[in-house]
Amino acid sequence: MPVRWILHWQPSQGTTVNSHILNEISQCVENFNGVKDGRCKTTITFYKPNLKDQSMSAQFPRDFLGISLMEQPNKYYLIIRDNKLVAEADSSILTIMEKLQSYKSKVALNCEGLQYNLGDFQMRLIKVVPNQAESLRGILMEIEYLPISSLENAKPIMEEFIEIWREVLSKKSLPGQFMRAEPIFADYGLSDNYSLQHTAVQYAAALPQLFASVQLRS
Repeated sequence: MPVRWILHWQPSQGTTVNSHILNEISQCVENFNGVKDGRCKTTITFYKPNLKDQSMSAQFPRDFLGISLMEQPNKYYLIIRDNKLVAEADSSILTIMEKLQSYKSKVALNCEGLQYNLGDFQMRLIKVVPNQAESLRGILMEIEYLPISSLENAKPIMEEFIEIWREVLSKKSLPGQFMRAEPIFADYGLSDNYSLQHTAVQYAAALPQLFASVQLRS
């Protein structure tokens, strides 16, 4: 599948992320000749152990992430960041987890936005909001290069595209910039050939950076 990079919006010091910035970035994408092509949604849940006996805590991961991607609704992606583990499971695992009650949901986030086509590229501008709330907690951008599935081969093309995109964005003089957390995919046992597990790992890497930049904690 095509290589995808996920960027997070880092506000300038002393500023906050808000819907005005989101709208300005959206205008920039359209000025960049981006053509709207539907919506996108990812749901991310932070889980923590639901232990009656705290002496058992060492036997369970301190927390892990569950990620549901709209493009693959029958799959669920599980990430244990401390152990650098990622797994793809059938979405029915949610029912099993609910019955076992070994873990409980700590925070759930909806990452919703618009998809734009730009020739060989796709861009997705995403707002991050808590489940059952409207308050904006962050902005993400996915950039996908459709012709290539090799991370190594796509890297120089992606870097050049993002440099041009940042130049377009700089004309708005917005208080912040898009940054990329760069996870080492090999640490998770992932190959150079891109997959949705790579996407899940990038979300896991981007969120702590995003929350730190707006002085929030997951």
